[in-house]
Amino acid sequence: MNLTRWSARLPGTQRRGTVPAARGRTADAAAPAGGGKGVGTASADPPPQAPAGRDRTGIPPQAQDQALSAVVGEGGGLAGVLSRLPALIAVTHGPAHRVGFVNDAYAEVFGPRGTGAPAREALPELDELGLLPLMDQVHRSGRPRTVKARKVTRADATAVTRQGYFTFTCTPVQADDPDPERRGVLVFAADVTDQVQAAERLRESERRLHETAVTLQRSLLPQQLEQPDDLRLAATYQPGGTDAAVGGDWYDVITLGAGRTALVIGDVMGRGVRAAAVMGQLRTAVRAYARLDLPPHEVIQLLDGLASEIDATQIATCVYAVHDPAEGRLSYASAGHLPILIRDPDGSVLRTEEPTGPPLGTGGWTHASATVPFGPGCTAVLYTDGLIERRGEDIEEGVSTLMRALAGATGAPQVVCDRLMRALGVTAQHDDDVAVLVVQYPDHTGHPDGEVFRNASLELLGGIEAAPRARAFATGVLASWRFPVELRDLGVLAASELVANSLKHGTPPMRLRLRRTDRRLVIEVMDGDEHLPRRRRAEPADEEGRGISIIATIASSWGSRLTPGGGKAVWCEFTLPG
Repeated sequence: MNLTRWSARLPGTQRRGTVPAARGRTADAAAPAGGGKGVGTASADPPPQAPAGRDRTGIPPQAQDQALSAVVGEGGGLAGVLSRLPALIAVTHGPAHRVGFVNDAYAEVFGPRGTGAPAREALPELDELGLLPLMDQVHRSGRPRTVKARKVTRADATAVTRQGYFTFTCTPVQADDPDPERRGVLVFAADVTDQVQAAERLRESERRLHETAVTLQRSLLPQQLEQPDDLRLAATYQPGGTDAAVGGDWYDVITLGAGRTALVIGDVMGRGVRAAAVMGQLRTAVRAYARLDLPPHEVIQLLDGLASEIDATQIATCVYAVHDPAEGRLSYASAGHLPILIRDPDGSVLRTEEPTGPPLGTGGWTHASATVPFGPGCTAVLYTDGLIERRGEDIEEGVSTLMRALAGATGAPQVVCDRLMRALGVTAQHDDDVAVLVVQYPDHTGHPDGEVFRNASLELLGGIEAAPRARAFATGVLASWRFPVELRDLGVLAASELVANSLKHGTPPMRLRLRRTDRRLVIEVMDGDEHLPRRRRAEPADEEGRGISIIATIASSWGSRLTPGGGKAVWCEFTLPG
């Protein structure tokens, strides 16, 4: 509060006087009018006479005097005005802050207060609120200071304790006076309880909205990653910021059968529940398309069409990859997403290159698949742009930083996730959503598991001798792998039916492949024909059409897919006992 502005409007004073004279008049005016609650007893120079005519406001001084008198009333004087203000006001003087004036609003909050004593004794609440050091600074420097929303405990007429919040402003009085005893401090406190409580309610509402949005986001992500036989995986999701507008980052791991695994990560641009909802729909669609066991570029092509139907205004990026342990390669297709990073066993890191098409939902683009070596001992990292993108920094610099961090990141997949997050400076206060998926293909060479993870294959030539050779080969391999007799017989029967089906309906070249892991036995037959078999109901008189039905009956699961080089593969799996 500016006392100069108040004193300049008192009757018989000049509106724009000098600062020392105005502050002197403030002290004189407050002294006689407060009924014993004067600001101070120090005298001041008599106020100069107001110039004739009108002041800068254009209002005659006589009219100003009449208006101020109407406001002040019979009590008159500045102290009378301050006493009736709803804000809390106290005026002190001297280095000891002796109390010279306390208005009625102040007394209603803190109780009756006397004058003349130092503020530390007469106004102990100022000490409890930590304002006395602030008043010392104001008294010495002559500059106002403010503290916001200090909690104040008070008791009303019914002795019920209530808490409120006040913003205190300490303003110097007669700051230019060389005598420190005549300099003072005006303490002005405004009740901001409603504002503080409203802000607290708003923060609590935003916190709940954020928790709800994050819960929605996490519920749309995999609650538990599938753990394929041949891979070790871990994922991390870090929501960005503290507001309710979470993003649309997602990831997933899908086992396709025959030891193959699909890996997917994507990012719906924008934030909020809408982005999360679009993400959920895309993730569900990816899982459905993955079950068709299509090549990566065909899955991306289907997602592209679906994304434009879901919401043409939402842009999403995605990379879909498939790992085949028997081939030791990673097939992938990208729709505007960041490159996959792969760390070789020797510690060198490479990034996947083209082909990369436009983001999902743009339409009119034919996507393509590519492959990259991914054998035992390798680690792959799939991520969203929140991990590497920084304001004022080229995104390629972020990719390079991540590659350097991955080169030195060893250990289990979750350890690698944590190290990459720390290396890129991702914390709870990060302003963008981050999703990271780490995939490791363990090297079982020289390890006890090396006797468990085994592969065997046989090239089949056309002719009637192919089926007997396949049965003999399967019998010998399954026996060497020490399977129980029952499982060995079922495996030989499945291999025989798959080979017979390929001989009848397929074309060369043909190959039988057997693979065992710690959890299952996989039998797969490949040929050059692209017509996928389907299970059908054979009539009693039919002499054929029962091969796939037999496979579906004796095996845990079966399926077929087109192979990248042309042709197809038909497979079945048996779950190992124990």
